[in-house]
Amino acid sequence: MATTLICNATIWDATGAAPFAGDLLVDGHRIASVTPTGAGERAAADVVIEADGKFLMPGMTEGHTHLSFEAVTATEDLITPSPEEQVFAAARGAKALIDAGFTSAYGASEAKLRLGVAVRNEVNAGRLPGPRIRAGSLEISVTGAMGDESREHNPRIGPSVIVDGPEEMRKAVRFACREGCDNIKLDVSGDPFYPSTPAHTTPMSLAEIRMAVETAHAYGRKVNAHTRSIGGSKACLEAGVDGLFHVEYADEELLDMMEAAKDHMFVVPTVSLFHTIVSGEASANGLTPEIGGYMGIPGLLDESVKTHTELRKRGIRHLIGGDYGFAWSRQGTNARDLKFFVDYYGYSPAEALICATRNGGLAMRDEGDLGTLQPGMLADILLIDGDPLEDITIMTDRARLAMVMKDGAIHSISPALTLAETIHEH
Repeated sequence: MATTLICNATIWDATGAAPFAGDLLVDGHRIASVTPTGAGERAAADVVIEADGKFLMPGMTEGHTHLSFEAVTATEDLITPSPEEQVFAAARGAKALIDAGFTSAYGASEAKLRLGVAVRNEVNAGRLPGPRIRAGSLEISVTGAMGDESREHNPRIGPSVIVDGPEEMRKAVRFACREGCDNIKLDVSGDPFYPSTPAHTTPMSLAEIRMAVETAHAYGRKVNAHTRSIGGSKACLEAGVDGLFHVEYADEELLDMMEAAKDHMFVVPTVSLFHTIVSGEASANGLTPEIGGYMGIPGLLDESVKTHTELRKRGIRHLIGGDYGFAWSRQGTNARDLKFFVDYYGYSPAEALICATRNGGLAMRDEGDLGTLQPGMLADILLIDGDPLEDITIMTDRARLAMVMKDGAIHSISPALTLAETIHEH
C-alpha cells in the first residue's frame, strides 16, 4: 500500500505530551512511525509532504452529530422533506464536517431512520466525501415527552419514535439495529423547546432505558441519551448508557456516580446551543435572548457551567458537540466548541483539543486505535497553519486547514503546499 511521509512538522499527538518537531509516516490506513527530529534516519515514502513547521494533530470527532439537520429552525424542517431530498442534506452535512477537519462523526439522531446509515454506507464505499460515521437512529421517546408532537385532536408524526413500556422499547431498538443504525438515541429528559416537559423533568422510566441498553448492547450497538435532568442522568448511569448529551442539572450524588462511571461512558455538553441564544446570534432566526429568557436558557447555561466545570475537574471524558445543524449554528462551524470549552468550562486549549481528538476516537472505536498520533493508530490527521495551543480559534478558520487526511487518504490539501511542489511522487 502507498506510504506518505509528513516531514518537519510540529507534532501534537494528543497523548498529553508537549508538541515536538519531527516526521510522521503513514503506511496504508495507519500511522507507521512518529520520529522526533534527529532521532533517526528519515523514512522513504511514496509521497512526501513538507510541513515546514506546521501543527500536525489528529483529526477531530464531532460528538453529537445530526448529519441531516441543515439550518433547521423548527421540527417542521425535519419532518416535511421527503427522504429522497433529505438524504442530500445529510450528504452535505457529512461533507461540511470533513471539510472542517472533523474526520469522525459520532451520531446522535437523524430526521429519518436511515439517513445516517445511507450516508455512512456511501462514504465507506468511497462514493461520497465524509468522515467516519457512527450512524444515529431516530430519537426514541415516550408519550407526552420531547419528540411527541401529537395531540388527541391532531395526530402528528414528529422526529421521533414514540414507545411506552419496555417491550415497545425493545421492538423500537431492534428495528433501528435491523436497519443498520450504530447508535440508538433516547429522549430521557425534558427540554426547553418543549414547554410541557421542561428540562428538569424525566418522562422516560428506568425500566425503558434499561431495556434499550440491554437490547442495543446485544447487537453490539451504543446508546446515547438526551438527558438534562438529575433523575434522567442518574437513570442513564444505572442502566449503562454509553453517551450522555447535555447534562446540565446535577447534585453531588450524580457527580459521584459520573466519576465512578468515567471509564465506561462519555459526556457531551451542548454549550454552543445556549451561547448562540444568549449572545443574540440566533436573533436573526427569531430566537432572541428575550425569548431564550422565557425558555430558561440563561439558567440552563449557568447549570451547564457549574456541572461541566466540576466534571472536568473529576476527569470525566468530554466530547465536543454543540447540537450543530440549526440555522444559528450551521454544520461545519462545529470547531467553535473548542473555544467554548475554554471559556465556559475552564479547559486549556490542549485539553479542549483532547476532548475533540483522543476522547472522540475512544467513543468512535472500542478498539482504541483512533484519536492520537502514535504508531499503529488509524491515520486521521490534520495539518494546521498556526498554533491552536496559542489561539484555539484558528481551528474554525478553513484557510488554516493545510491538510485533512482520513484513513491514510488525503481529503484536502492547501494549494500552497501542492503549488510549491512539496509533494513528490516516487
